[in-house]
Amino acid sequence: MKKHWPRKKNNAVAALEAADSVSFSQYIKRQIGKWLSIVLPIALGFFLIFYTYNKFTPAQILEIESYFKNANYSYLFLAAGIAVLGNASRAYRWKFSLEHMGYQSSFRNNFMAISIGYVLNLTVPKSGEVSRALIVKRYDNIPFDKGFGSIVAERIVDLFVLLFFMVLAIFLQFGVVKSFILDKLPMQQLAVFSGLLILCLAAIILIYRYSKSVYICTLKEKIAGLKEGVFSILHMKKKGAYFFHTVLIWFSYLLTFYVVFFVFPETSTLSISAVITSFVVGSIAIAFTNSGFGSYPFLISKILLVYSIAETTGNAFGWIVWTSQMLVVLTLGLISFLYLPIFNRKK
Repeated sequence: MKKHWPRKKNNAVAALEAADSVSFSQYIKRQIGKWLSIVLPIALGFFLIFYTYNKFTPAQILEIESYFKNANYSYLFLAAGIAVLGNASRAYRWKFSLEHMGYQSSFRNNFMAISIGYVLNLTVPKSGEVSRALIVKRYDNIPFDKGFGSIVAERIVDLFVLLFFMVLAIFLQFGVVKSFILDKLPMQQLAVFSGLLILCLAAIILIYRYSKSVYICTLKEKIAGLKEGVFSILHMKKKGAYFFHTVLIWFSYLLTFYVVFFVFPETSTLSISAVITSFVVGSIAIAFTNSGFGSYPFLISKILLVYSIAETTGNAFGWIVWTSQMLVVLTLGLISFLYLPIFNRKK
C-alpha cells in the first residue's frame, strides 16, 4: 500500500495564503474602525443629551417644550431656502476645479452628489466626500482620485475660512471667548484628548514616512494621484470665481444661522458679534462629530449662556437649529438619491 505524503506548498501558494490572511486581518481592522467611527460619536451625542436633560427639573423640561410650541417657524423656512442656495453655490464651485483638470461635470450631478454626501456624513464621518467622488466617476467619467483630490482641496479652503471666523470671533469677543473656554469647557479632559491626538498624528506621520509595508506604499501611490486635484485650485484660471463662491457659501451658512436667531424673542436681540461667536462654536461641533448630534445643542446652549441666555432657551434654540438643518439635509439627500439615476438614465 502506497503511503501518500502531503505535498509541500510551493512559494506562490504560500504567499497567496499569507496574503489572504493579512487581507482578512486588514478587513477586520477596517470594519472595527468603521463601526467605532459610527458608534463613538453617536454614543457621545446620547451621553451629552442625557447629561443635559438629567440636570433639568420637570418645570424646565416643560419650559423647553413651550419654546418649541411658540417658536416662529417662518424663519426656519427662510433659513432652509438660504441653505439650499449655499449648496447650489458649492456645487457650482466644484465645477471650476474639475474643469481645470480637463473634466466636465453636470451642475445637477454635482448638486445631487453633494446632497447625498451630506446624508452619508450623518452615518460614517467623511464618507460623503468619498461618495461624491464615486458619483461623478460613475456619471461624468471623472477619475476617482482627481474628483476626490478636488474635494480635499475644498475642505482645506473651508478649514481656512473656519479658522478666519475663529480669529474674528476672538477679536470681536475676546472676553466672551476666554470666559467660555475657561469656565464652560472641561479643559483638563480637552488637554488629555489633545495630547493623545498629537501623539497619534505623530505616530501616523512616522509610520507613513518610514514604513516599507506594501499597504503603506500603495497608500503613497494613491495619495500621489490626489495631488493634481488638491493643487488644482492654485493653478486654475478661474480662481476669482472659485473664491467668490467660497465667500458666498460661507456667507449663506452665516446668514442661515443668523436668520434662525429670530425664532425666539430672547435670541433675536443678540449682536452680530454674538452670532459669529455662536456660529463658530456650532461649526466646530458639526465638523468634529456626526454632524453635531447631541454636541451641537449642548455647545450652543453653553455659549449662549455667556450672553445671559437661559440654558433652557439655549438648549431649545440649539435643537431647533440642528433639527431644521438636518431636515434640509435629509430632504435634499432623499430627492437626490431618487432623481440621480433618473437624470442619468442614458448613461
